[in-house]
Amino acid sequence: MRWAADTVATMREGARLRLDYSTQSLWRVDRMIEELRREQPPYAAVESVLRGFGAYAGEVIVRRAGGAAEWLEAGGGHWVRTADGRLWDPVEEARRCFAGHGSLRLLCRDATTV
Repeated sequence: MRWAADTVATMREGARLRLDYSTQSLWRVDRMIEELRREQPPYAAVESVLRGFGAYAGEVIVRRAGGAAEWLEAGGGHWVRTADGRLWDPVEEARRCFAGHGSLRLLCRDATTV
């Protein structure tokens, strides 16, 4: 997904955060969102960054599933469907992280654990 690739490039250049589509990299993303939350910016100021982090987490899930997961677009949102038919909303999970109630790392773990 393009948002994921854009986020990887932006974080590498701007924040010097290396994102390599590994599950371990989601620890760094969760910490980055936590840092943003502590700064208390208005949601509108970080909305596109959170969307990018969510897209990145979704792409990690898709790649980790080895072809057993896919992106879907429905109802104006973007979802990941895993082989068992479950739908995951990584963009919403990034928003939940910003609110202090989520984790992209745990979302990935749950989505890829059978």
